[in-house]
Amino acid sequence: MGKNFSNIAAEPAGVETKKNVIAYPGNPYPLGATWDGEGVNFAVYAENAQGVELCLFDSTEAEKESVRVKMMERTHHVWHVYMPGLKPGQLYGFRMHGPYDPANGYRFNPNKLLIDPYAKAISGTIEWNESLFGYDVGNPDEDLNMSESDSAPYIPKSVVIDPNFDWGKDKAPRIPYHRTVIYETHVKGFTKQHPDIPENIRGSYAAIGHPVTIKYLKELGITAIELLPVHHFITDWHLKEKGLTNYWGYNSIGFFAPDVRYSSSGTLGEQVTEFKNMVKELHKAGIEVILDVVYNHTGEGNHMGPTLSFKGIDNGSYYRLVEEDKRFYMDYTGTGNTLNAQLPSVLRLIMDSLRYWILDMHVDGFRFDLASTLARELHAVDRLGSFFDIIHQDPIISQAKLIAEPWDVGEGGYQVGNFPPGWAEWNGMYRDCMRDYWRGENSMLAEFAMRFTGSSDLYEGDNRRPTASVNFITAHDGFTLNDLVTYNEKYNDANGEDNNDGESHNRSWNCGVEGPTDDPEIIDLRNRQKRNLLATMFLSQGVPMLVAGDEISRTQGGNNNAYCQDNEISWLDWENADKDLLAFTQKLIALNRNHPVFCRRRWFQGQPIKGTGVEDIAWFLPEGTEMNEENWSHDFAKSLGVFLNGRGLRSVGSKGEQILDDSFYVIFNAHYESLEFKLPTEKYGKEWIKILDTSENKVDEEGETFKPEDTLTVKSRSVVLLKFPFQR
Repeated sequence: MGKNFSNIAAEPAGVETKKNVIAYPGNPYPLGATWDGEGVNFAVYAENAQGVELCLFDSTEAEKESVRVKMMERTHHVWHVYMPGLKPGQLYGFRMHGPYDPANGYRFNPNKLLIDPYAKAISGTIEWNESLFGYDVGNPDEDLNMSESDSAPYIPKSVVIDPNFDWGKDKAPRIPYHRTVIYETHVKGFTKQHPDIPENIRGSYAAIGHPVTIKYLKELGITAIELLPVHHFITDWHLKEKGLTNYWGYNSIGFFAPDVRYSSSGTLGEQVTEFKNMVKELHKAGIEVILDVVYNHTGEGNHMGPTLSFKGIDNGSYYRLVEEDKRFYMDYTGTGNTLNAQLPSVLRLIMDSLRYWILDMHVDGFRFDLASTLARELHAVDRLGSFFDIIHQDPIISQAKLIAEPWDVGEGGYQVGNFPPGWAEWNGMYRDCMRDYWRGENSMLAEFAMRFTGSSDLYEGDNRRPTASVNFITAHDGFTLNDLVTYNEKYNDANGEDNNDGESHNRSWNCGVEGPTDDPEIIDLRNRQKRNLLATMFLSQGVPMLVAGDEISRTQGGNNNAYCQDNEISWLDWENADKDLLAFTQKLIALNRNHPVFCRRRWFQGQPIKGTGVEDIAWFLPEGTEMNEENWSHDFAKSLGVFLNGRGLRSVGSKGEQILDDSFYVIFNAHYESLEFKLPTEKYGKEWIKILDTSENKVDEEGETFKPEDTLTVKSRSVVLLKFPFQR
């Protein structure tokens, strides 16, 4: 069975190709495994491979393939074959022949069974074993010596799926950005401990689509659920050895396959159907589905990592290799490798994956992890790179919600505000500013005003709108909202890295005591600070993003990097939910959604509105006078008022009608003492109703009334919102 190619490994012994197997040439497109009702077409891109074998398995327990078929047809670097009679549920993988020459970027090794890059389902998770590595582990020359052990018993198999699904009358909600409220959550963590979800489906796609979950999301008021990675991913060996796991999932290996861990119904394609059902149920409720996607790297690690898929299929056709020594990988992600989004094969992979999730799985948008990596041309980040060009011209992908995490770990990778029109961005500057303001940092007023009004300094210059800013206080990585006001320091000992992992500069404040306390004054202050941060976010211009559990005071015990904690540290604790904060958050989100003044489509102009003589926005000192340039530079100032004119929206509805709203006056007091605030003159409003006060845990649109130029006491570290009802 061996081949006498120079530098090409021999085929592994012990498997016989059945001579009665019927195989046709097949087609080079579409890539992956495609069932047409009569058989399956297999196609895989491998430009530098010198031979490809399709391996078929009878069951997930089978250690050896039952059939091995040489793929003889090759069209434009795509190897293909058609197998009549095969059906959905068929397990398969590839073996690649070619040079094993790491110094020149080649890592072909037919002893390694490989996952199809286009697999629509993957049958399980890897069982860590030295056979998964392309080299002899422990050899003095490390990865330069090729391993001859067979990896098939330890690697999950790709699965042929039935793409048919009854979507019924499913229709994308297509909620515009200015009406969007995003809820970031983890498929498993959200429902794993939910007492009202059937136990057999907790932590699954089915649980996210369950009526109990949907009722909660609707009552909360969110419009889009952003799921942490659901592409099939890898748990690193070093985590497995510590008894930990990759909980977050930022280690993809299958960009078309919903991860099998979140399937309650099966592993042979049932996970695909379950995911589709989840989307269908969420859409029925008017909730969009956004996926957190990781197209910047894979779970194969660096040159010492395993050979699971791309590395063995055609290493140099997928990864960015060090030009001077192609044995090594460029690493802009901190994970060991970087997918080369400048190569046509990788661009096609990413675009095909995105289209598949939109067209076949009906998702509504994507949040791109470490998106700056995808924009790198050579080493620099190019905001007009080929990746963005292709997405911009694609009639399908360009219409989905596209959200960037606008940074990576490489030089020049922090690109907040630099993504092209059509993209929204996680606004890290918003997060940092609001945290600093509410913990009492000096010289914050000018930046606070900029971030509160949509960050025009970042997004207005290239004709983007305030909705380009995705505003958040917390995210999955970092402290929860509760921990942000409870801890000054991180406590990541459970991660097994001696507390050296995770961000050390969190802009947090423990309110006077580190960790949990019974002190009622500290507890009251912490609760008020949580309400302050939430109120600020939902009253700001831009797209608000709430992290699951923040509304019920979820804690991770001070762990700000719980990426490896698939346990009670990360799972939502429904039994101890903070019902008061939940009720406050529900009312706050309703306030945001019911009043267009808090979700403007256009930038503030600071100019008088025709017929009123009043600006669309105005800023005030506690004395009731408008702020001047000098006031913005006072480094000790921590309090201000802002008038939002409901008649100054400069927008029309879907039928051309003018959009008008009530006017509002927001008072922010981050000072450690209560302050007296004088309301503006009658020009701005004839009667004001106090509808929100974070010091009282109050949201009530029929609250206490005040006259122009009345004085009211605003307690220390609190937000007060007053409304002047619209009058025609």
